[in-house]
Amino acid sequence: MTCILLDGKSVAAANEEALRQRVFALKARNGERTPILATLLVGDDPSSATYMRMKGNACRRVGMDSRVVTLDARATTADVLREIDALNADEQVHGILLQHPVPAQVDERQCFDRIAIRKDVDGVTSHGFGRMALGQPAFGSATPAGIMRLFAHYGIDVAGKRAVVVGRSPILGKPLAMMLLNADATVTVCHSKTASLADEVRRAEVIVGAVGRPRFIRSNWIRDGAIVIDAGYHEGGVGDIETEGLFERCAALTPVPGGVGPMTISTLISQTLEAVERVAA
Repeated sequence: MTCILLDGKSVAAANEEALRQRVFALKARNGERTPILATLLVGDDPSSATYMRMKGNACRRVGMDSRVVTLDARATTADVLREIDALNADEQVHGILLQHPVPAQVDERQCFDRIAIRKDVDGVTSHGFGRMALGQPAFGSATPAGIMRLFAHYGIDVAGKRAVVVGRSPILGKPLAMMLLNADATVTVCHSKTASLADEVRRAEVIVGAVGRPRFIRSNWIRDGAIVIDAGYHEGGVGDIETEGLFERCAALTPVPGGVGPMTISTLISQTLEAVERVAA
């Protein structure tokens, strides 16, 4: 069996040229005003700081700008809400991203839902999730939307396929399940406490690992010919899915790293630019 390697890194890189052209055309129309994505970072988590820098670099490569707002790890929910309110009111800012996770004392859901839907380019608000689930215009959560864009790029049609999503995060597993359902897949959502998880995975024609545990899904659970999407990334460069022997048996497979991760950032940038274009239209 020939397995398609779903190379998110190359797809994201190819998309950057199209994004640069769109930014150039936008600036020609709006008096050279630069689109801005604002990132709010609470605390000093090193992984979050690294991811934030990657987003900033991606913005600059396509001619956009990134504004970073940092708060101390002792910040309260009120502190974060105050910063989000300021960014909502700033017409120079077109997209707002609250870096996940936030410290335990901060009510993350309340903060997510304070982001104006027109600037919710990371697709994290309850309002945006509801609209997306109902098939209405909204920015999808960036990682799930990136996975759907990866399917589209490689011509993978999930309609009619049995999909199993292992993970129920409000910014990954749940929105991806809704996106797959809207694309006419038959979707089962599983998690770490699902009984007979191996049996559920074996039934999947499309399997998505989004549970946040390294190598949690065993390769011998996965049927021959499956489409395998690993949305996890852990120390040592491993994902949520054990991959030994899968390349020889699967129809398609995302590498870790280089599969889903680059598509997340690419989608975030694309949706920020779309937010600008909506205002400029």
